[in-house]
Amino acid sequence: MPTAATPSRLPAAVWFLAWNEAAERYSYYGMTSILTLHMTRNLRLPEHQAISGYQFFVFAVYLTPLLGALVSDVLLGRYQTILWLSFGYVAGHATLAAWEGPWGLVAGLALIALGAGGIKPCASAFAADQVVEGEGRQVERVYNLYYWMINLGSLVSTMSIPWLFDAFGPRVAFGVPGIAMALALVVFWAGRRRYQRRPPLLRAGPVEAASPPLATAATARALGGIALIFAPVVAFWALYFQYGSAWTLQADKMDRAVGGFTISTGQVQTLNALLILALIPVMTLLVYPAVERAGVRVTPLRKMATGMFLTIGSFLAAAVVEGWMQAGARPHVAWQLPQYLLMGFGEVLVSVTALEFAYTQAPARLKSLVMGMWYLTISIGSLVTALVAQWNRFQGVAYYHFFTVLMAGAAVLFALVAWRYRPAAQAGEPKPAAGPA
Repeated sequence: MPTAATPSRLPAAVWFLAWNEAAERYSYYGMTSILTLHMTRNLRLPEHQAISGYQFFVFAVYLTPLLGALVSDVLLGRYQTILWLSFGYVAGHATLAAWEGPWGLVAGLALIALGAGGIKPCASAFAADQVVEGEGRQVERVYNLYYWMINLGSLVSTMSIPWLFDAFGPRVAFGVPGIAMALALVVFWAGRRRYQRRPPLLRAGPVEAASPPLATAATARALGGIALIFAPVVAFWALYFQYGSAWTLQADKMDRAVGGFTISTGQVQTLNALLILALIPVMTLLVYPAVERAGVRVTPLRKMATGMFLTIGSFLAAAVVEGWMQAGARPHVAWQLPQYLLMGFGEVLVSVTALEFAYTQAPARLKSLVMGMWYLTISIGSLVTALVAQWNRFQGVAYYHFFTVLMAGAAVLFALVAWRYRPAAQAGEPKPAAGPA
């Protein structure tokens, strides 16, 4: 029998979903690694409009999870929702590759936003559904694996797709991610006989029907508490995805020579995935146990609060680099490493942890909806960045200082809300440990 020292193996179904996620993330991050550069180089958009366009796309990608969550939880179930939206996702990549020009970009990105966004809350909740009930620590392991595979896909794509973009142009560079998404769909379908599937509300059986109704005071309190925790994290996402827009354009003006080789601008984003792949096992296997041995309980909200404060430093570091450039220097792109490192710590502590927090704290029959709420924070954060870039009020160092101040205020607010939060025990689920989160 598995013990805390010898945890049981992850179900085989989890591995199908993990490799599906790796291929899907290859397609997504490969496409986004060249998106801003495509808009500035091929469509001739000004930099602030390219940043705004990129962030508006991210806004759409992370807004549609609410729709996907409702369709999944109420109508189709997670498996069917993921399956059918994936076809539209593949079609979006095909549109980008086949239809050059601004309207082709808009049409392709719209399909990808619907597909990529719609399956997000379903895929992350579906992965945790495969864990045997009662093996709570397995959920943490699933999300660590899940996030590791996300960054594996991101790493390989941000190394390869920018090179294809420079060598063969946008048609090939947008087409290869489409092939990866088709592969992701095949892998997902191949595991269909192994998955544990929870029925949607409209097809719930007698056991489900006998469970407590959704519209209860306890459910409302649980959703309200989760929403309060999520709200300050909007600022984190306003900063995070700028590694694909503002940071990429910053790197484009820096010295990228390494020996006799010049790194492609889009390949600089590889730093993000490389750091996450390294930091997840370091934090999980070394840092968290060391902190626990020191007598400090490691909880999801404490991890998230720490990550929020570390993220402030990432934009302070970016502002320093931007200041050198405004003064006429052309620093080496290696000077972007501190901002990527601090953002990497922030991502592991905030984003990875939030998936576990969202799943464990969500009411039993609304887990996809709560995942959709989480992705809504990403959407709103990206909208904030898009509007600030479109407004074009801040340039250079002032741009980075604006977001630094925004993040500092949000980190303080998050710490206060997290301090007052108490974990909710959901019906039919293990009661969380008592004490501050």
